[in-house]
Amino acid sequence: MKTIINTPKAPAPIGPYNQAVLTGNTLYTSGQIAIDVNTGELILESITLETEQVMTNLKAVLEAAKMTFDNVIKTSIFISDMNNFSKINDVYATYFDANTAPARETVEVANLPKFVNVEISMIAVK
Repeated sequence: MKTIINTPKAPAPIGPYNQAVLTGNTLYTSGQIAIDVNTGELILESITLETEQVMTNLKAVLEAAKMTFDNVIKTSIFISDMNNFSKINDVYATYFDANTAPARETVEVANLPKFVNVEISMIAVK
């Protein structure tokens, strides 16, 4: 059985999907981009601020499922320019303990939704 997770504290999906799906004890989040839930606007002033907004959105989805970043076991990061890797990584690292950080891949892609620079999805377990 699956439970759909949606919260008004994260941006509404921009297509036929949900913010996350919980099945058993495992949560699968959809990719989040840097949409400010309060304004509906993209945060693109810098890759640092953009990544912060993505992580804020993911935090809201995790909290809606009664989880935290400590529950995350796997992340997927999609970026439009590998030259931004270190700045994205610097922000990302503030959300995890290095000794217990999740598995991860980071992939450079040609384009992302709304032509943003970074999108991150997560898998978390209670």
